[in-house]
Amino acid sequence: MIVLETERLTLRQMTPDDAPFMLQLLNEPSFIQNIGDKGVRNLEDARNYILTGPMEMYRRYGFGLYRVDLKETGKQIGMCGLIKRDTLTDVDIGYAYMPQYWSKGYALEAASAVMAYGKDTLNLERIVAIVSPHNEGSIKLLQKIGLKFEKMLRLTPDAHEVKLFTP
Repeated sequence: MIVLETERLTLRQMTPDDAPFMLQLLNEPSFIQNIGDKGVRNLEDARNYILTGPMEMYRRYGFGLYRVDLKETGKQIGMCGLIKRDTLTDVDIGYAYMPQYWSKGYALEAASAVMAYGKDTLNLERIVAIVSPHNEGSIKLLQKIGLKFEKMLRLTPDAHEVKLFTP
């Protein structure tokens, strides 16, 4: 199901059929370094990630992470969407792209559309973001979509510190 369209992108709900792409994305070294190792090692793990992550969020909250495709070709390039974590009060925006699609404006285009969707369609009062302190590319993107660094925090006591960006 298509949720959003931009000039160059289509954002759609994920399904278990997206497992091959998600297996690839979740095991990209940049994903593991910047976001974390989700323990997805095979297609079955990828299907379970989609079922218990994005699809469960669609069911519970009406939003989640969406697959991002190039509108012109239908090529899957990443994911972007809204996440409701048990460990954060606010909904946060999240995204990840295959490295060959970085620095082309796709992440900014999708994130801007997701922020507008969250505010205008879902009526979310506040959307925040968390980011690894060393992820300069994401930090710049968050600033471009109007978020500012607020503080360092840990989502769980044993987790690495992340930067919290707020409106």
